[in-house]
Amino acid sequence: MQAQKDAIKFAFAYTGIVVGAGFSTGQEVLQFFTSFGLWSFAGVAVAAICVLFMSRQTAKLGYRYDVVSHEVPLHKLFGKTAGTLVDYIFAFFMYGIAIIMIAGSGSAFEESFGLEPWIGSIVLLFLVFFTLLLDFDKIVTVLGAVTPFLIIAVLIISLVNIFNPEVVLSEVNQAADISRTPTGLWWFDAITYSGVVIGVAFSFLSIMGADADKQFIARRGAVYGGIIFLIMLFLLNAGMLAVLDEANRVALPTLVMANAIHPVFGTIFSIIIILLIYNTVVGLLYAFLARFTKPYSKKYKIWLVTSLVIGYILTFIGFVDLVNFFYPIFGYAGVLIGIGLLVRWIMNKNTTKKLL
Repeated sequence: MQAQKDAIKFAFAYTGIVVGAGFSTGQEVLQFFTSFGLWSFAGVAVAAICVLFMSRQTAKLGYRYDVVSHEVPLHKLFGKTAGTLVDYIFAFFMYGIAIIMIAGSGSAFEESFGLEPWIGSIVLLFLVFFTLLLDFDKIVTVLGAVTPFLIIAVLIISLVNIFNPEVVLSEVNQAADISRTPTGLWWFDAITYSGVVIGVAFSFLSIMGADADKQFIARRGAVYGGIIFLIMLFLLNAGMLAVLDEANRVALPTLVMANAIHPVFGTIFSIIIILLIYNTVVGLLYAFLARFTKPYSKKYKIWLVTSLVIGYILTFIGFVDLVNFFYPIFGYAGVLIGIGLLVRWIMNKNTTKKLL
């Protein structure tokens, strides 16, 4: 029973990390799925298979080698030389996604509360700074705490808009704008998106896997988290199709869906968005810092302050532009990791010496 509870806690923390700025605001889902119209549902199905497999294997890898950062898992997947190259590229883009999240918080504060984006970003940075001084178990607890509220909110805004659409299902393809997608190929963008998800989660998921008391917790927690995430992805995509015309004109499409129910609910969902962005920044920055420093050391704290200051400066590029640039490239890095996990799994199935 306790192992099952730990697996659920693991799942909520995992979900809390990967549903940050791009997912909770809807911008990422809009670009990779919804803009394909009805084909977006096929894309969600492809992403579901990829994400569930990669999440499970990543957590198992972290548990097997009791890792403290993503360095060892990448070396196990690609060898020392290639693994080191992937490691540094991965760390760079992981930090880039954290910057996107910080920029996303500025957009959320602006569209929700009328505050200047730079003020919203500073508020988030202070929250992240103090959270990253907590010990790892407390960080995991904090990350998982917001997830239940997200699940309830996504269910409400998605179902209400699905049953009261501004754009009916038969007209979705006319409203869809495929030029907003990364490549125009629904199946390729779905695979790329699964790479984004595993890219965002890989390092922290590996560390959580190592922190688990049993392999069952690591394996099952990752699967539970993947299932929760993908159900929400399906519902959010369907709900966004129902408001596609307006979603194409704003930075936070999910806020459009929430305000369609009632402005008060829009305000509540705005707070949830900001908390989820905070979740993802915490998860990514902890993993980034753990790769290059010993957690909670003097060097860790110096790197923490420096990375937050640099990240804040870079947010002035703009949220949507950062998503357009970083997400597809980071997705390709995640797909490369997914291929490594698949090859290792196949090798494991064909040898008596278990690799993963």
